[in-house]
Amino acid sequence: MPARRSVVIGVDSSTQSTKAAAVDAATGELLAVGRAPHTVTGSAGARESDPGEWWSALAAAVRTAVREAGVPGSAVTGIAVAGQQHGLVTLGADGRPLRPALLWNDTRSAPQAAALADRLGGPAGWLRRTGSVPVASMTAAKWQWLREHEPRRAEAVAGVRLPHDHLTERLAGVAVTDPGDASGTCWYGSGDRTETGGASGAAHADASDGKESAGAYDHGILDLIGLDPALLPAVAPGGASPVGTLTAAAAEALGLPRTVVVAAGTGDNMAAAVGLGLGGGGLLDHPVVSLGTSGTVFAATRARTADAGLAGFAATDGTHLPLGCTLNCTLAVDRFATLLGLDREDALPGGAGGGGVVVLPYLDGERTPDLPHAAGLVTGLRHGTDPRSILGAAYEGAVFTVLRALDHLLAACGLDPAAPDVRDRPLRLIGGGARGRVWTETVRRLSGRPLVVSAADELVALGAAALAAAAVSGAAPVALATAWGTGTGEVLPAVGRDDEAWDRIAGVLSAATPTLLTPGPREPGSPSADGVR
Repeated sequence: MPARRSVVIGVDSSTQSTKAAAVDAATGELLAVGRAPHTVTGSAGARESDPGEWWSALAAAVRTAVREAGVPGSAVTGIAVAGQQHGLVTLGADGRPLRPALLWNDTRSAPQAAALADRLGGPAGWLRRTGSVPVASMTAAKWQWLREHEPRRAEAVAGVRLPHDHLTERLAGVAVTDPGDASGTCWYGSGDRTETGGASGAAHADASDGKESAGAYDHGILDLIGLDPALLPAVAPGGASPVGTLTAAAAEALGLPRTVVVAAGTGDNMAAAVGLGLGGGGLLDHPVVSLGTSGTVFAATRARTADAGLAGFAATDGTHLPLGCTLNCTLAVDRFATLLGLDREDALPGGAGGGGVVVLPYLDGERTPDLPHAAGLVTGLRHGTDPRSILGAAYEGAVFTVLRALDHLLAACGLDPAAPDVRDRPLRLIGGGARGRVWTETVRRLSGRPLVVSAADELVALGAAALAAAAVSGAAPVALATAWGTGTGEVLPAVGRDDEAWDRIAGVLSAATPTLLTPGPREPGSPSADGVR
């Protein structure tokens, strides 16, 4: 082992756990990953976590990663945090959290989101100013909920942070965020969508190519929701901006020297994009499909999208990261496998054996298409229907829904999804579903596109590590991650698109939408009340 090896730490602080990746700063080699769990509490739509537990988990995960990497603490030169987006952390005058954080999937703020969406001239006004329409997951809606339900506590707030902001402040002692994570609040405007801004809203230099991306807190929106901009962190130019070094307390907690450089960090989706090499210093307008509990599609682009069906996020490098989300993906299909008594890999296409089974697995309602009151639907059954075809149809229904959102995303970026040069761009497939044979083959069959199945399991942590390394070296993070090769994977050639299956599912969705998929109001706090993720 080289005596002078430089190691950086990328932290993925997600809803359920913290993962800390120890990475060789020169080569991108993943040396070790430390893990520690989080606790999520709440019922009837409430989802909360103690930010103090996030910090304890971060310290434990970092210590484990450094120990298992077999390097001394003195080898660590930089650290960056990528955190779950949208969560509301409220601090008192002593800098400590006043209450547990409201998480992105806390749906109690759905009424506040709906009320906000009607202001500023409706959705079009919000899209013009922030790129997104308020939904329950957005931080602005959570702040409104706190003001309405816990007014005395809201009045005592001396600082408002996102989860990654809070952890970065614990590391470096400075209150700072980045354009990427800030763009998920619905009180930050990016590019020419911004109408008003504060002292932290100067033009941000894109570290990857020197372009300008003007972004700022929107003071008009802050006035609307009664949030003093002085309570918010400063906005760094990008997630790789160095914001300081470890405080004495942080260095002791992590077992690292105080000389470790702390990067501004970013949100988890933005860090995943960096890990995949998406951005101004890498791939632009190349789509990603993530198959997890929910399905997401996103791409780094220079286009400023303004589409109510998308979250108009900023990337952390000065480009944009529009994202579409479906609510029903791997978890919904696994539920069908359980109901049928089958293994999740034991599936046949829905049209196998001359059948025509269609499943729309909208067990939690659906976000894209916007069918919040939907229930799951199965049609086309016969006496001879093979249960494996029903499971295969559930896969098809989930993949169809994600790919339909993908076409919507591409169009919003100014691309024609059917154009040969666009269709020939491989889909980058990530998430837990990307490890499943049936998921992969169903995406290939229904998309007709080549795939790149990412080899890396910890893309968020690796993206954060690239931010840390860039903060130390001054390099552009996306270009650095590209050189590391963290976004590479198995290339699967395109197969002929299954137009018959696509048209069969599309026909059922179109016919069923007015009636079968809108049975009536759902219970308060149902998962479908949440918007993004």
